Amino acid sequence: MVTKTKADTGSPDFALRKENYVLMLAGIAIIVFGFILMLGGRTEDPNVFNGDEIFSFRRITLAPVIVLAGFLFEIWAIMKKQKEVEVKD
Repeated sequence: MVTKTKADTGSPDFALRKENYVLMLAGIAIIVFGFILMLGGRTEDPNVFNGDEIFSFRRITLAPVIVLAGFLFEIWAIMKKQKEVEVKD
């Protein structure tokens, strides 16, 4: 078994592969979903304050955890290495 290097395969030496970009797009989608969960809490009357709506579990706990998970997923997507191609002679 011979392991081909990038120079042997003729492929350009890019830092990231297509798989990394697809995973990064998924990470961006996770982050956007987290920010969407933070939306809301507005009232029609500015003189009325509804603390239960603004300080709900979804906006204060769940959404920031999802955003943080999205950023961690982004870091993993960037650092993920592609498996080397093995060619049998």
